[in-house]
Amino acid sequence: MRIDGELAKQKGSGEVAKEKNRCCSRKKSKRQQKKALAAPTPTVVQRLWETCKEVFADCGPGVVPLPGDVGRLRSFLDGMKPADVGLHPNLPFFHDVKGTPPVTYLHLHQCRKFSIGIFCLPRAAVIPLHNHPGMTVFSKLLFGSMHIRSFDWVDSSEQIRSSNGACLAKLNTDSVMNAPCETSILYPAAGGNMHCFTAVTPCAVLDVLGPPYDGPEGRDCKYYTEASCSSFPGDATASAAPGDNDRYAWLEEMQGKPDDFNVRGEEYKGPKIVGY
Repeated sequence: MRIDGELAKQKGSGEVAKEKNRCCSRKKSKRQQKKALAAPTPTVVQRLWETCKEVFADCGPGVVPLPGDVGRLRSFLDGMKPADVGLHPNLPFFHDVKGTPPVTYLHLHQCRKFSIGIFCLPRAAVIPLHNHPGMTVFSKLLFGSMHIRSFDWVDSSEQIRSSNGACLAKLNTDSVMNAPCETSILYPAAGGNMHCFTAVTPCAVLDVLGPPYDGPEGRDCKYYTEASCSSFPGDATASAAPGDNDRYAWLEEMQGKPDDFNVRGEEYKGPKIVGY
C-alpha cells in the first residue's frame, strides 16, 4: 500500500507539472498573439523602401538590377496611389501661378545605393532636359498628365559630335502619360536616359534613382539644349540617321542649371520611413 501511495503521489506531481506547462504555453501563445496584433502594418512607403533596399543591394553605377528585381519594383510602384504618400491635387504647390511655375521636390530618402523623392508640378511646369549618369530610374506618375520627351546617345562609347560640340542623340519617347499608367524605367544607356517633363495638368511623379546623383563620384546632373539635325548641315547626321532626321537631335550640354528652372524643396509630410 505504501508503494501504491508513492506511485500515486508521483503520478499526481507529474499531472500538476503537465498542467503548469500547458498553462505556460497558453499564456505564451496569448502574449505572442497580442504582440502580433499590436505590431503596426508597414506603410506602403515603408514597403517601397524595403523593396528598393533589396533590389539595389548589389548594384552600383552602371549596374542594372536583375530583370526579376526590375519587374518586382515596377509592379510595386504600379500599385501606388497619391494617398500612399499623403498627396492630393488641392495642395498649394499644384496651384496655378503667374510667371514660370516652380517645381516642388519632396525628399523621402537617400543613401549610397538609391534615393526616393517626389516632384510636384503645377500646370505648365517644366523639368528641363537632363541626364542620369550610370543610373536606373523608375518614374511613377501618381496623378495628372505629363508630357515626356526623352533621348539616348546614338553611340554612348564614342559620341558623334557636331561642329560646335553638340552630341547626336536618338529620340526614345515623345508622348503624354496619363495617370494611372505603368511606371516608366530608364537605364544607363537606354530607355531615354535624358528626359524632359512638362506638366499638361497639375501632376506628381515619384522617382526612384539607383544610384543617386553624386558629384564627387562623377554623377552630376547635366542639362541640355536640343537642336534639330538640320541645324548643323553637313555634319555626321547623314550617315548616322539616313532619311530619319525627325528621330534624331543634337544635344548640347549647358553650363549649370537653366536660369528659368525654379525648383524648391518642401518638407515631405506623408508616412515616414523607419529603420535605417
